[in-house]
Amino acid sequence: MIDAVGNPQSLLLLGGTSDIALATAEQYARRRPLRIVLAARPSERLEAAAERLRGTGSTVTTVPFDARNPDTHADTLDKAFADGDIDISLVAFGTLGDQEELWTDVEAAREMAEINYVAPVTVGVLLAERMRKQGHGHIVALSSVAGERVRRSNFAYGSSKAGMDGFYTGLTEALRPSGVKVTVVRPGHVKSKMTEGMKEAPLAQTPEQVARIIVDSVRKGRELVWAPAQFRYVMSVLRHLPRAVFRRLPF
Repeated sequence: MIDAVGNPQSLLLLGGTSDIALATAEQYARRRPLRIVLAARPSERLEAAAERLRGTGSTVTTVPFDARNPDTHADTLDKAFADGDIDISLVAFGTLGDQEELWTDVEAAREMAEINYVAPVTVGVLLAERMRKQGHGHIVALSSVAGERVRRSNFAYGSSKAGMDGFYTGLTEALRPSGVKVTVVRPGHVKSKMTEGMKEAPLAQTPEQVARIIVDSVRKGRELVWAPAQFRYVMSVLRHLPRAVFRRLPF
């Protein structure tokens, strides 16, 4: 279980090659070695991620996870929980895609929606079930500021994140009586593999900076956070702009 100062004994990273998820695991492992489960499609990247975390002294196992195959998600979580309770689970997988292709290509749009929305919902339901049974746990869902008010430049991606964000915000309330906690994290631009080659946006963060926000938010029991915190105020302004003004903004 998570101790009185916020240190977990076990982590599950759904999206086990995510830069943010790995940086978060390393943040926790600096305090003490953990039992870590990495869930992702089998690949050299997954094995490299496992070796990276073993370097912290933690015990690391991998389980196969295919976001686009929801029929396998229950089996993935059965394997992830097979060695004992999971204290914290990060829902950290997703895809960005080509923003113009996403609204002109049916298959590209479907793939993005399945990965960014359908899969987080199915694993969220399954995680909630297992954590309620064990009587404790904390789910961290990596959303995005892109979902707070969807922009023309990335509306397909933003709409998927808006749906995912809404589900986990609601799950926070549904799980409250059980003692299982949820933290929704809304990063802005993160300098990671996903955004490699893209122009850096204002208030850009590194995976390590976002990881520190996650660790601090879980310790303090925060249910909704922005990364960085300034985005809370930026998005508050953008959410209330008239549509005629919003569409003229240069993004």
